[in-house]
Amino acid sequence: MPSLKDLKNRIESVKSTRKITKAMQMVAAAKLRRAQDAAEASRPYTERFNAVLAGLAKAAAGSEAAPKLLRGTGDDKVHLLVVMTAERGLCGGFNSSIVKLARSHADRLIAQGKTVKILTVGKKGREQLKRDHADRFIAHVDLSDVRNIGYDNAQKIAADLIARFDAGEFDVATIFFNEFQSVISQIPTAQQVIPAKFDEVETEAEHTGLVYDYEPSEEQILATLLPSGVATAIFAALLENAASEQGARMSAMDNATRNAGDMIDRLTIEFNRSRQAVITNELIEIISGAEAL
Repeated sequence: MPSLKDLKNRIESVKSTRKITKAMQMVAAAKLRRAQDAAEASRPYTERFNAVLAGLAKAAAGSEAAPKLLRGTGDDKVHLLVVMTAERGLCGGFNSSIVKLARSHADRLIAQGKTVKILTVGKKGREQLKRDHADRFIAHVDLSDVRNIGYDNAQKIAADLIARFDAGEFDVATIFFNEFQSVISQIPTAQQVIPAKFDEVETEAEHTGLVYDYEPSEEQILATLLPSGVATAIFAALLENAASEQGARMSAMDNATRNAGDMIDRLTIEFNRSRQAVITNELIEIISGAEAL
């Protein structure tokens, strides 16, 4: 049974831990508001931009003049997985959920006889994946010094991907990130960015019945817009990840603070009981001594 001093020291230690987790929760809540606003503000632009690209891609489908970023290499033997996670931990299952999705995707491709390469964005994903797939790493993007994610960060990653694609290093590139839904809900998502892949949606021309004549041609417009489309997809994923990370950290620190409070209550009860037992024993000894006289 621990002594009163041990219990008291442990209570003070847990109280100190609770102060830290409470402070981290408040910091995450403040950062979450900015990150959530940025992620939600990017969605209308991203959706509209993708709708425009989808319409152009449908018009240029099957054309031999279509950009390589749209038609691909004609093969899918080599896959590049871009795994986006956080630079820090203490955010619940945020990092592990992304890594789990990427790992299952990689294992499935390997079972099909495909070649898998991995590019990591964020330290935590790299640390988890290196246990099983260290030999498949080709590059790492460190964003630990970046305070606020900007479009230029996404452009650098997109430029690297496009350069590797043009050099024939891979056939298909897929990004992995968490889509922000709420503080307690983030959805692990896989999105193919190279070659460009769009959801089957009704284009504006089909909806309105209007016929558009493009100048220059659809292929030339796509050749200009598709690199921006890759950067836009990566930027949106980074913003979603930033909001998801802060939401997960806020929730995790809230749970940790509550657990610390429960532990303090249990230790306080144990401390009081032990102190009462000590006092009772001392009283028994005093009374026994008095009676012996």
